[in-house]
Amino acid sequence: MEEALKDNMIGALENVIDPELGIDIVNLGLIYNVDMDDNGLCTVQMTLTSMGCPLAAHIEQDIRHALEDIPEIKELNVEIVWDPPWGKDKMSRYAKIALGIPD
Repeated sequence: MEEALKDNMIGALENVIDPELGIDIVNLGLIYNVDMDDNGLCTVQMTLTSMGCPLAAHIEQDIRHALEDIPEIKELNVEIVWDPPWGKDKMSRYAKIALGIPD
């Protein structure tokens, strides 16, 4: 996959806000990987801040909405993984500042 396309996808995902924390899922470090095969199947590999997150379906729907305008994507698979586990160390400096977490 071209780097420019991947950057475009990541940029679109920065518009998906975690409803509980009010920060986008990219800066929270929830996106582990974005890839696309030759047939246009895009796979977003991500995690959530907790296993019992009640907003998982909401976040997945927001991801689908954010990526729907990218014409190269023909199909989308959102894969939620728990390994490696998410931690505050995965957050960007921006997210830590916004949430008042020491760097």
